[in-house]
Amino acid sequence: MTGPRRDVALMFQRSALLPWRTVLDNVMLPAEIFGWPRRQRHQEALELLHRVGLAGFEKRLPNELSGGMQQRNALVRALLHEPKLLLMDEPFGALDALTRETMGLELLRIWSTLHCSVIFVTHSVTEALFLSDTVVVLSSRPGRVKAIFDVNLPHPRDLSMLSAPEIGEKATQIRELLGASPKGVGE
Repeated sequence: MTGPRRDVALMFQRSALLPWRTVLDNVMLPAEIFGWPRRQRHQEALELLHRVGLAGFEKRLPNELSGGMQQRNALVRALLHEPKLLLMDEPFGALDALTRETMGLELLRIWSTLHCSVIFVTHSVTEALFLSDTVVVLSSRPGRVKAIFDVNLPHPRDLSMLSAPEIGEKATQIRELLGASPKGVGE
Protein backbone atom coordinates (compact mmCIF):
# COMPACT_ATOMS: atom_id res chain seq x y z
CA MET A 1 0.00 0.00 0.00
CA THR A 2 1.19 3.47 -0.78
CA GLY A 3 -1.59 5.46 0.89
CA PRO A 4 -5.25 5.46 1.90
CA ARG A 5 -7.47 3.16 -0.13
CA ARG A 6 -10.88 4.37 -1.14
CA ASP A 7 -12.37 0.88 -1.13
CA VAL A 8 -11.29 -0.09 2.41
CA ALA A 9 -12.44 1.45 5.70
CA LEU A 10 -11.20 0.73 9.21
CA MET A 11 -13.03 1.02 12.51
CA PHE A 12 -10.93 0.74 15.66
CA GLN A 13 -11.69 -0.63 19.14
CA ARG A 14 -11.90 2.94 20.37
CA SER A 15 -13.76 5.48 18.29
CA ALA A 16 -10.59 7.40 17.30
CA LEU A 17 -12.71 10.53 16.86
CA LEU A 18 -10.84 13.82 16.75
CA PRO A 19 -11.89 15.55 19.99
CA TRP A 20 -11.89 19.06 18.52
CA ARG A 21 -14.18 18.12 15.63
CA THR A 22 -17.94 17.86 15.80
CA VAL A 23 -19.83 14.65 15.03
CA LEU A 24 -20.46 15.82 11.46
CA ASP A 25 -16.90 17.06 10.96
CA ASN A 26 -15.54 13.69 12.17
CA VAL A 27 -17.80 11.93 9.65
CA MET A 28 -16.60 14.25 6.87
CA LEU A 29 -12.91 13.49 7.51
CA PRO A 30 -12.67 10.86 4.71
CA ALA A 31 -14.14 13.39 2.26
CA GLU A 32 -11.39 15.83 3.20
CA ILE A 33 -8.66 13.18 2.96
CA PHE A 34 -9.81 12.05 -0.48
CA GLY A 35 -10.44 15.60 -1.69
CA TRP A 36 -14.16 15.18 -2.35
CA PRO A 37 -16.24 18.33 -2.53
CA ARG A 38 -17.98 18.78 0.85
CA ARG A 39 -21.39 19.23 -0.79
CA GLN A 40 -21.04 15.86 -2.52
CA ARG A 41 -20.90 13.89 0.75
CA HIS A 42 -22.62 16.23 3.21
CA GLN A 43 -26.15 14.91 2.55
CA GLU A 44 -24.93 11.29 2.67
CA ALA A 45 -23.28 11.99 6.01
CA LEU A 46 -26.50 13.46 7.41
CA GLU A 47 -28.51 10.47 6.17
CA LEU A 48 -26.06 7.98 7.73
CA LEU A 49 -26.13 9.88 11.03
CA HIS A 50 -29.92 9.72 10.96
CA ARG A 51 -29.84 5.95 10.26
CA VAL A 52 -27.68 5.28 13.34
CA GLY A 53 -29.71 7.53 15.63
CA LEU A 54 -27.37 10.52 15.74
CA ALA A 55 -29.63 13.05 14.01
CA GLY A 56 -29.61 16.19 16.13
CA PHE A 57 -26.08 15.53 17.42
CA GLU A 58 -24.22 16.80 14.34
CA LYS A 59 -22.72 19.80 16.18
CA ARG A 60 -21.76 17.94 19.36
CA LEU A 61 -18.17 17.13 20.26
CA PRO A 62 -17.12 13.54 21.04
CA ASN A 63 -16.84 14.20 24.79
CA GLU A 64 -20.55 15.10 24.78
CA LEU A 65 -21.51 11.62 23.53
CA SER A 66 -21.86 8.27 25.27
CA GLY A 67 -19.46 5.46 24.30
CA GLY A 68 -22.10 3.86 22.08
CA MET A 69 -22.80 7.16 20.33
CA GLN A 70 -19.08 7.67 19.75
CA GLN A 71 -18.83 4.22 18.15
CA ARG A 72 -21.84 4.97 15.94
CA ASN A 73 -20.11 8.22 14.93
CA ALA A 74 -16.97 6.24 14.05
CA LEU A 75 -19.05 3.68 12.12
CA VAL A 76 -20.66 6.41 10.03
CA ARG A 77 -17.22 7.90 9.31
CA ALA A 78 -16.03 4.46 8.12
CA LEU A 79 -19.10 4.00 5.93
CA LEU A 80 -19.13 7.46 4.31
CA HIS A 81 -17.08 6.42 1.32
CA GLU A 82 -19.06 3.20 0.80
CA PRO A 83 -16.15 0.78 1.18
CA LYS A 84 -16.05 -2.62 -0.46
CA LEU A 85 -14.26 -3.91 2.64
CA LEU A 86 -14.86 -2.76 6.21
CA LEU A 87 -12.21 -3.82 8.74
CA MET A 88 -13.46 -3.72 12.33
CA ASP A 89 -10.97 -4.28 15.16
CA GLU A 90 -13.02 -5.10 18.28
CA PRO A 91 -15.22 -2.07 17.69
CA PHE A 92 -17.73 -2.92 20.43
CA GLY A 93 -15.29 -4.27 23.03
CA ALA A 94 -15.43 -1.22 25.30
CA LEU A 95 -19.23 -1.04 25.34
CA ASP A 96 -21.63 -2.40 27.95
CA ALA A 97 -23.47 -5.62 27.04
CA LEU A 98 -26.77 -4.03 25.99
CA THR A 99 -25.13 -1.30 23.91
CA ARG A 100 -22.90 -3.94 22.34
CA GLU A 101 -25.93 -5.98 21.26
CA THR A 102 -27.65 -2.86 19.93
CA MET A 103 -24.55 -1.93 17.93
CA GLY A 104 -24.36 -5.48 16.54
CA LEU A 105 -27.95 -5.24 15.33
CA GLU A 106 -27.21 -1.80 13.86
CA LEU A 107 -24.18 -3.18 12.03
CA LEU A 108 -26.25 -6.04 10.58
CA ARG A 109 -28.97 -3.61 9.48
CA ILE A 110 -26.48 -1.28 7.79
CA TRP A 111 -24.60 -4.21 6.22
CA SER A 112 -27.85 -5.46 4.68
CA THR A 113 -28.17 -2.21 2.72
CA LEU A 114 -24.49 -1.71 1.80
CA HIS A 115 -23.49 -5.28 0.96
CA CYS A 116 -19.83 -4.71 1.65
CA SER A 117 -17.57 -7.39 3.07
CA VAL A 118 -16.77 -7.03 6.77
CA ILE A 119 -13.86 -8.53 8.66
CA PHE A 120 -14.85 -8.26 12.31
CA VAL A 121 -12.31 -9.07 15.04
CA THR A 122 -13.78 -9.97 18.42
CA HIS A 123 -12.93 -12.01 21.50
CA SER A 124 -16.64 -12.74 22.06
CA VAL A 125 -17.51 -16.15 20.64
CA THR A 126 -21.24 -15.43 20.76
CA GLU A 127 -20.83 -12.05 19.05
CA ALA A 128 -18.74 -13.66 16.30
CA LEU A 129 -21.37 -16.31 15.65
CA PHE A 130 -24.30 -13.89 15.76
CA LEU A 131 -22.78 -11.28 13.42
CA SER A 132 -21.03 -13.55 10.94
CA ASP A 133 -21.73 -15.89 8.10
CA THR A 134 -18.24 -17.36 8.54
CA VAL A 135 -16.15 -17.47 11.73
CA VAL A 136 -12.41 -17.97 11.48
CA VAL A 137 -10.80 -19.08 14.75
CA LEU A 138 -7.18 -18.01 15.14
CA SER A 139 -4.52 -19.43 17.43
CA SER A 140 -2.50 -17.25 19.75
CA ARG A 141 0.90 -16.02 18.63
CA PRO A 142 1.79 -16.58 15.97
CA GLY A 143 -1.75 -16.25 14.70
CA ARG A 144 -2.72 -19.21 12.55
CA VAL A 145 -6.09 -20.40 11.34
CA LYS A 146 -7.27 -23.16 13.69
CA ALA A 147 -10.73 -23.69 12.22
CA ILE A 148 -13.40 -22.15 10.00
CA PHE A 149 -17.10 -22.38 10.85
CA ASP A 150 -20.00 -21.56 8.57
CA VAL A 151 -22.92 -19.94 10.38
CA ASN A 152 -26.21 -20.87 8.78
CA LEU A 153 -28.52 -18.40 10.48
CA PRO A 154 -30.98 -16.61 8.20
CA HIS A 155 -30.97 -12.86 7.59
CA PRO A 156 -32.29 -10.58 8.93
CA ARG A 157 -31.15 -11.63 12.38
CA ASP A 158 -32.56 -10.70 15.76
CA LEU A 159 -31.44 -11.24 19.35
CA SER A 160 -33.70 -14.28 19.79
CA MET A 161 -31.26 -16.13 17.50
CA LEU A 162 -28.62 -15.98 20.24
CA SER A 163 -30.40 -18.97 21.82
CA ALA A 164 -30.46 -20.98 18.58
CA PRO A 165 -29.05 -24.51 18.99
CA GLU A 166 -26.51 -23.87 16.23
CA ILE A 167 -25.06 -20.93 18.17
CA GLY A 168 -24.72 -22.99 21.35
CA GLU A 169 -23.15 -25.99 19.61
CA LYS A 170 -20.65 -23.96 17.62
CA ALA A 171 -19.83 -21.75 20.61
CA THR A 172 -18.93 -24.88 22.60
CA GLN A 173 -16.74 -26.19 19.76
CA ILE A 174 -14.95 -22.83 19.41
CA ARG A 175 -14.37 -22.49 23.15
CA GLU A 176 -12.90 -25.99 23.27
CA LEU A 177 -10.60 -25.11 20.34
CA LEU A 178 -9.44 -22.08 22.30
CA GLY A 179 -8.69 -24.19 25.36
CA ALA A 180 -11.73 -23.45 27.51
CA SER A 181 -12.78 -26.34 29.74
CA PRO A 182 -16.11 -27.91 28.76
CA LYS A 183 -16.77 -28.61 32.44
CA GLY A 184 -18.09 -26.09 34.89
CA VAL A 185 -16.11 -24.48 37.70
CA GLY A 186 -15.39 -26.89 40.54
CA GLU A 187 -16.05 -30.05 38.53
